[in-house]
Amino acid sequence: MKIYTKTGDKGETGLVGNARVKKTSTRIQAIGEVDELNAAIGLARTESQGGELDEDLAKIQSTLFDLGAELASLPGSKITFAILGSHPAENLEKSIDEQTASLEPLKNFILPGGSKLAAHLHLARCICRRAERSVLELHEEEPLRSEVLVFLNRLSDWLFVSARTANCQSGIDDVPWQPSNTSG
Repeated sequence: MKIYTKTGDKGETGLVGNARVKKTSTRIQAIGEVDELNAAIGLARTESQGGELDEDLAKIQSTLFDLGAELASLPGSKITFAILGSHPAENLEKSIDEQTASLEPLKNFILPGGSKLAAHLHLARCICRRAERSVLELHEEEPLRSEVLVFLNRLSDWLFVSARTANCQSGIDDVPWQPSNTSG
C-alpha cells in the first residue's frame, strides 16, 4: 500500500465513510490538534522508562486515537464512530486523585520544567489545551458528545499532575514561579 494517494493534492482530505472536506476546515483542525497531542505524549513516553505513568500514557494514546476516529466521523454518515465513553475521564480523575495524594500540596504556581519527562508532560498539557479549544470550536459548529469535551478537559489536568509526579519520582522539585521585577 502506498502512503501517498494524491487525493489531497487540491486541498481536501477524506473522512471516515469517504466524505471529503477541506483541509482547512474546523474539523480537520481539531483532528490535527488531537494528533499533535498524541505525538507529544509519544515523545513524553521516550522519557517515562516504564512504570505506571508509561502504562497510563500508552492507554491515553489509544484513547486519543479513538477520539480522532470519532472526530473524523461526520454525523449521519454511513460509518460513524462514537467510541469514547465516560470511563476514560473517570479513570483520569481516579489517577489524578491517587497521584495528588502522594504529592506535596501546591503552595504556589509552578513553571513547566524540572525533569525531562515533566517538561514533556507540561508541553503535552499545553497542546491538550489547544486541542480542547479546537474541539470546542468544532462543537460550536456541530455539537459533539459531552464525553469528548470532558475527556480533553480532564486530560489536561491529568498531564499537569503527572508532570508533578514525574518530578517527584525523579527527586526533582517543581519549578516555583517567581514574579519578575518589571518595574525597573
